[in-house]
Amino acid sequence: MIESRCGLLCSKCEWGKENGCVGCITMKKPLWSDSCDIKSCCESKGLEHCGLCDDFPCKTITDMQEDEDDNRIEQCRIWACRK
Repeated sequence: MIESRCGLLCSKCEWGKENGCVGCITMKKPLWSDSCDIKSCCESKGLEHCGLCDDFPCKTITDMQEDEDDNRIEQCRIWACRK
């Protein structure tokens, strides 16, 4: 199951659970911000998530990774292989 546009595993996000976030796939506007560059980009290209983009991994998602333990890019690769 795809949980986000950027590879974040929403089901493991404590902040989201505590704040009623249902994930960017289903919401019109991100709960955590006025907008999200990744969400906007994927939706403008008609893509479910970044891993399906010809430009993946781009600077936008690379810059989004918070640290070396952030596995967003790898998760997008896993989702892309399931298609």
